[in-house]
Amino acid sequence: MANITLVDDDENIVASVSLALESHGHKVTAWHDGASGLEALEASPPDLAILDVKMPRMDGMEVLRRLRQTSQIPVIMLTSKDEEIDEILGFNLGADDYIHKPFSQRLLIERVKALLRRTGADGAEPEPSGEGSTKAIRRGKLSMDPARHESTWEGKPVKLTVTEFLLLQALAQRPGFVKSRDNLMDAAYDDQVYVDDRTIDSHVKRMRKKFRVVDPEFDAIETLYGVGYRYRES
Repeated sequence: MANITLVDDDENIVASVSLALESHGHKVTAWHDGASGLEALEASPPDLAILDVKMPRMDGMEVLRRLRQTSQIPVIMLTSKDEEIDEILGFNLGADDYIHKPFSQRLLIERVKALLRRTGADGAEPEPSGEGSTKAIRRGKLSMDPARHESTWEGKPVKLTVTEFLLLQALAQRPGFVKSRDNLMDAAYDDQVYVDDRTIDSHVKRMRKKFRVVDPEFDAIETLYGVGYRYRES
């Protein structure tokens, strides 16, 4: 169903995860260190990447950081650490999802399935995130084309990850209306995937940084502390 690149130095995890994914029809290419994995991801981008955080030669965070300079392919991070800072850093770098080791194969399969469904890489149309979500959106200086997964600000392209695109789409569909973090979670994540408020905040922070690269005065995404976010059309 999808081409998946797995980068993890634990041979047991590589074997078990590859077997589980292949049993669901996916094609898996595995690498055992970050440097080789990054080279493969850049040379032949897959539909989805699964990266371990702690690896030799180059850790998963550095792989993700470098990958996001050129690619917005969906990325799931794996980690054996239990520190919140790692998860927050991963989302700030552009990860789409995060799974802590040890994890069940069923959980991983569901996360992969949900992410592929959101991108349309499972062969189906991408999941809609609201009424009219497949139509192009124009809000002031912002233009979004869900069919092509393209966004621009004043005609300049802004590359967003799948999650970032869905979050911005949910906000831009109704300018001026406040979206709570729960509303945004529903728009960007599958029902079976739980994320906390800090995950949404990290995605919004990263989106703002991307738009401020093309427009330092960008302020279209407003924070209403204790309530949520809203899109302000200029």
